[in-house]
Amino acid sequence: MTDEIVRAITGDGMVKAAAITGRGMVERARGIHKLLPMATAALGRTLLAASMMGDMLKEERGALTLQIKGGGPLGTILAVSDCEGNVRGYVQNPQVELMEKQQGKLDVGAAVGLDGTLTVIKDLGLKEPYVGSIGLFSGEIADDLAMYFVESEQVPTACALGVLLGLDQSVTSAGGYIIQLLPGASEDMISKIEAGVRAMGPVSHALAEGMDAEGLLHAVLRDFELEILEKHPVEYRCYCSRDRVSRALISMGRQELSELIAEQGQAELTCQFCDQVYRFSREELEQLLADM
Repeated sequence: MTDEIVRAITGDGMVKAAAITGRGMVERARGIHKLLPMATAALGRTLLAASMMGDMLKEERGALTLQIKGGGPLGTILAVSDCEGNVRGYVQNPQVELMEKQQGKLDVGAAVGLDGTLTVIKDLGLKEPYVGSIGLFSGEIADDLAMYFVESEQVPTACALGVLLGLDQSVTSAGGYIIQLLPGASEDMISKIEAGVRAMGPVSHALAEGMDAEGLLHAVLRDFELEILEKHPVEYRCYCSRDRVSRALISMGRQELSELIAEQGQAELTCQFCDQVYRFSREELEQLLADM
């Protein structure tokens, strides 16, 4: 199943929705960062959420960052999406040992922690980005994200995110949805959405049984007339390059770059999103210094 995002609205215009299938992007992140299952589940959920939220941006060159600092063993979890939902990310401690609520059920909340914040940064090309932050209350990510939309953006939201792993620790299914009520929505609509959420059950299992992103929306919003607005592929995509790394070295300033040359004689920088290593010889660093 190809990774894709589907956006839709109900016929009455009162509910907007997005859903994603992202097995490929989460599996790629697992391979790049050599994630153990706890980190795969937590980073995977964060990537899926950031992808859908980035795709919601109306600014053509906009970008969205979703950062979770829960104080748990996983440390900081970060995902960055472009305006088309292509996403990249990392988790601070990818080798956290297995933590389970029960047999076969990962305790993502305990691994993420509750002593911290969920922060959303929207770069819309303005002088300053929009920053919204809430305290974590579950660590399960989807619940915290729904609370973020209510508290920071005053939008009643239902969110589900799921990552299912096989016995070999590879990703067998991954996806989720964000359902949002627009101004004027009735209590009856909320009840219908809640009934749809309960009827469908866990997202990862629905996907494992063959449901696609559009199917998720039709299942949750089964009592509504649904209009599909857009459907397009997404992927794990890093924008790093040697030129960008060179600019980062230049941004250190003449003094720091000179000290780096004197003390180490070379530089080796690793992209935190894709683990690509960029090496600079003394001659290359001296040329950067001369070009400043």
